[in-house]
Amino acid sequence: MANEILTNDEMRRADALAVAAGTLSLTLMENAGRAVAEAIAARFPPCRVCVLCGPGNNGGDGFVTARHLAGRGFDVMIAAGDGHKGDAAAMAHKWRGTRAALSPSSLDGASLIVDALFGAGLSRPMEKSYRAVVEAVNRADAAVVAVDVPSGLDGDTGKILGIAVKSDLTVTFFRRKPGHLLLPGRELCGETLLAEIGIPEAAASGSKLYENTPILWGGHYRWPAANAHKYARGHCVVVSGPAHATGAARMAARGALRIGAGLVSVVAQGDAVAANAGLLTAIMIKPFKGGEGLGQLLSDKRLNAVVIGPGLGVGKVTRGLVTAALKSGAAVVLDADALTSFRDEPKSLFAKIKHPAVLTPHEGEFERVFPGLLAKAKSKAEAARIAAAWAGAVVLLKGSDTMIAAPDGTAAINANAPATLATAGAGDVLSGFIAGLLAQGIPAFAAACAGAWLHGDAAGRFGPGLIAEDLTEILPESLLALRELLVTPLNT
Repeated sequence: MANEILTNDEMRRADALAVAAGTLSLTLMENAGRAVAEAIAARFPPCRVCVLCGPGNNGGDGFVTARHLAGRGFDVMIAAGDGHKGDAAAMAHKWRGTRAALSPSSLDGASLIVDALFGAGLSRPMEKSYRAVVEAVNRADAAVVAVDVPSGLDGDTGKILGIAVKSDLTVTFFRRKPGHLLLPGRELCGETLLAEIGIPEAAASGSKLYENTPILWGGHYRWPAANAHKYARGHCVVVSGPAHATGAARMAARGALRIGAGLVSVVAQGDAVAANAGLLTAIMIKPFKGGEGLGQLLSDKRLNAVVIGPGLGVGKVTRGLVTAALKSGAAVVLDADALTSFRDEPKSLFAKIKHPAVLTPHEGEFERVFPGLLAKAKSKAEAARIAAAWAGAVVLLKGSDTMIAAPDGTAAINANAPATLATAGAGDVLSGFIAGLLAQGIPAFAAACAGAWLHGDAAGRFGPGLIAEDLTEILPESLLALRELLVTPLNT
């Protein structure tokens, strides 16, 4: 599948595999530079171009790009230092056009800048002379195209190494890297175009990190059969908070119902029963009392998925309810207060997880349950993977670059969430989406990935002015588009 994400080391191994299979490294470089030139020619008319070439293979790609652009009628100048070696030196030798020293002034008069200074493997901040050029690029009134990644961006983490180029278009090769999708890297890349350059598909087979798209989980998605009935599509339960905080549970419940769970019940205590009953129709209300009462309700194995945490309150009572839910054998989505209630004893929470479970923390909640992990981990992807292994559950770390990780190390980066999802209650709806998919029998990792993708897609379809309640109302448009997508071959 084309949505694998490769780290810098994995990409180097992919290059080596291609060479071992008989493709010359010079051919790979030629193909890469040609792909960049073709992408530019498809988007920009012939104009004055400055190609910035660094000392390594990224610079070699830049020399190839310049040669092909010149052949297409662009007025091209290369700005580069000396000391190229290997394949980069060979490509530099082929350049017969204008060449100037690498400096901020070399950008003067350029309508388009090609950044081929440093690729994804840069591991430390650039030297002062390169920093000055990057500062000039970011000030210039010109379009910017980056080769592989914007220079200064760590391809493995998406972090900026002191300073980085901000590009309008990034052309990368064979597979994306984490830095193309993780923030802030994704914002620096602009449009990211993936180009094939002759590396065999088998070179990506060892990856366990993916971009979250329907290619990843579409095979697990279950559409109603012609003879379907509601009891075959699962019964999702959402545990309500007290009467003054019932809205979160209702939003989660509506999300679960809208995404296809056959039945959905909000279970509530005390005066929260009436508070919910007056506002729900297709969603049922079930009263219970305490952890023991919740356990009794969930002893009915038809109730096969649970959302617990939204609006529930923090403390001992919630810990007891979470314990009952996890003991039931149902698939459980743990969100919000269900996580925070275990901030002083997260290991006791993990010890209770014996059945499919998805944890859906935002970064603040993640820090409470996995203290210090985000700061210590190399990247957000690594942090989510470690957390999933510790918890023995799927962890969905929410954000504009949501990470989803399974205990076995399989992980996905969700990159389709618009900024409008930063609104109250959106996370509650997401919890409901995931639980509704779990109720239908979709495996936990696939359910978390599908829920996150549909959540982002629905928000993108609605546009500005989004509030959480809108997500469930526009979801049918996302589901219709998904169905149309999945009836075509997923690898096309």
